[in-house]
Amino acid sequence: MAELKQRAREMRGNPTEPEKRLWREVSGSRFEGFKFRRQEVIGRCIVDFWCPSAQLAIEVDGDTHSDPDKDARRDAYLKQFGVRVLHVTNPDVMGNIEGVMFVIGEALREAVIPHPNPSPEGEGLK
Repeated sequence: MAELKQRAREMRGNPTEPEKRLWREVSGSRFEGFKFRRQEVIGRCIVDFWCPSAQLAIEVDGDTHSDPDKDARRDAYLKQFGVRVLHVTNPDVMGNIEGVMFVIGEALREAVIPHPNPSPEGEGLK
């Protein structure tokens, strides 16, 4: 775990250009009031961006995401922790940041939509 945390620290200090651009959009709770962290350790993985309140990880896919099967296994592993993973590509971040932010916003709103039929207060509690 200490090695993962050290690696995450190093990655935060040396972000890719797409990561820098996306961080400018989401840092400081600027994006719809959601707080994000960069290079967060979850289990045995490091995710590029993490929104704890929405349980949403955002991966900026560049050269290290060239194996879709590996990504699918990693996403399934993270799902065990209740994490939803959203993948965006480097070219989209660099050339269509508005579209990327729209998709991220949709994913965040999906995470906080209240149940359409909430239980009456206290029901089911013992």
